[in-house]
Order: sequence, then structure tokens, then C-alpha cells
Amino acid sequence: MASHPTCTIKKERTKTMTESEPMRILERNVEELITKEELEEVLSSKKKPRAYVGYEPSGRVHIGHLPILNKLKELQRFGFHIIVLLADLHAYLNEKGSLEQIRETAEYNKRCFAAAGLSDETEFIFGSSFQLDNEYMMNVLKLATVTTEKRAKRSMDELSRSKEDRKVSQTIYPLMQAVDIAYLDIDVAVGGIDQRKIHMLSRENIPKLGFKAPICIHMPLLIGLDGEKMSSSLGNYIAVDEPVKSVEKKIMGAFCPAKIAEGNPILQIYKHTIFPAVGKVTIERKDKYGGNITANSYEELELDYLHERVHPLDVKTNAVRYLNDVLAPMMDLK
Repeated sequence: MASHPTCTIKKERTKTMTESEPMRILERNVEELITKEELEEVLSSKKKPRAYVGYEPSGRVHIGHLPILNKLKELQRFGFHIIVLLADLHAYLNEKGSLEQIRETAEYNKRCFAAAGLSDETEFIFGSSFQLDNEYMMNVLKLATVTTEKRAKRSMDELSRSKEDRKVSQTIYPLMQAVDIAYLDIDVAVGGIDQRKIHMLSRENIPKLGFKAPICIHMPLLIGLDGEKMSSSLGNYIAVDEPVKSVEKKIMGAFCPAKIAEGNPILQIYKHTIFPAVGKVTIERKDKYGGNITANSYEELELDYLHERVHPLDVKTNAVRYLNDVLAPMMDLK
């Protein structure tokens, strides 16, 4: 393993007197941070650090993308230069369509990500713009000499389109992603927790080629509206271009067990999508049901929900209103 100390954050931490405001915000809603000490050092430096996320352009952009985009916006707020890698060659290697189809999808993804609130300074880069360069490919080959076949295959467990009879391309994929981080001079790599194995490969092996190990911020993967794994084949998600009435229909029909927060997709939407966008939430309801109630944080709303001061129907109807407002800038971008 890499020689760097590792600090893993599984739950949102309680603010301490010594913890800086940027650090408190950047730790918020994070599944894992590797490492906190390294991120604090970068935040205290005078240089403009670089953070990135890589997205395979495939399928529809949906609310599962928003936790990562929210974290990028927070990093941007604290002085980071943000790079969004539109990983067209990665998508091709992972059997997501022809390059022409993938690049068309990438342009749409770019419009959605920009409309989500990233600043005009955000740098959008197509992977194919540099991944065929001689120097880049030489580093991929060098990385192949210090990475075991088992490690490369294991890195694709969560991401591979083919779960059986995998192609050689899906072994090359994680090596390219690691070299992306090195080639783009990235300080902080952001991604879903499903990116963890590739990021750990990067932390361990790209220093062997003379590059710095990236700090890694891993965001949780949102569950589907039915309480199961979010999947395009199941349609249990909300796309960012979903019509207003469709958002309402999906929210009102979603799994939302009373007095239960864990595994509750509606509360998850509040935590990872609504609160980061609006700061506080007012649950509007008729006086005969107790009148309006305001939550200044997700934790307040969750506590009210667990103690039945807020009904599942209350959180659903108000989630429709707030989520449609959050998605409005992205609804008509096709």
C-alpha cells in the first residue's frame, strides 16, 4: 500500500473547534476521504489546487450525478480549479456505444454539468484529446509493468459493463484512469464510492512512475426510488431533464417507510440534493396537520421524521417542489 497515512470518513463528522470551515464543508456527506491530513495541507497551501471527476458519457444524466457535482462546486468555492473529464475513450472501452454516439452524449452531459452550477472557469476535457498522445500511452504501458492483472481486473468490478467474459479493454481502463490523474496533474480525485479501487490503484502505483498520489473524495451512491440499487434498466431514478409531472409521479410513488431514514430514497434526496442546493427546507402543510415546519439542516429534518413530527406524505410533496426547482436549469438542454 501507499506510504501515505489514511483517514476514512464513513459518516458526517461533528464540527470541532479546531476544524476549519472549508474542511467541515468538504467532509459533509462524504462516504470516504483519503486522506484528511493531505487535504488540509492542500487547503493551506498558496497554490491553486486541481480537482477532477471523470464521467463516462453514457445514458441520461440523473440525480445520482448531483452529489459529486455538489462536491465539485464546494471545492470550486474554496479555490480549486475544476476539471470534468468527459471520458469518451473509457466509455468506448466499456462497451457504451460507438465513438460518434458517445461524443454526442458527452456534449449533452457537458451542458447538464455546466447548468448544475459549476462556474464558467470549469474546464471540460474530452479524454480523446490527450489519451492518444505518445507520452500518455507510454505511461499507460509503464503502469502496466507495475500493476498485476488481478489488481487491474478487480478495479473494474463495480464499473464493468460485462460481468462475465470480460474484454481486455476493461483491464486497460483502470490503467488509463490512473494515468489521467497523473497527466492532468490532479491533486484531488472525486468520484462515487464505486471508483475506490481504481483510485487506490492510482494512489499506490502512479508514484512509482514519478507522479504524486491523489487525494480521494468518494461520494455515496444514491439508491433507487424503489429502495434498490439505482439502475437505468429498472428506471428507478429521476433524470435531470425529467418533466415536472414525471418528477411528481416518481416521487409520490417512491419507497418512503415511516420512521426509517436508512435506505429511504426520499430522505436521501433531501440530504444529497435538496439541502446542498437550498441550505434549509420548509415543509409546507395545512394548519390541521401542524402547519409549516422549517429544518435548518438535513439532520433536523431526519430527527423530525424519525419522531413522526413529519409524515412521509409531507416529505414527498415538498420534495417534488424543491427537486423541480433544483432541476429546472437542466430540464430543457437536449
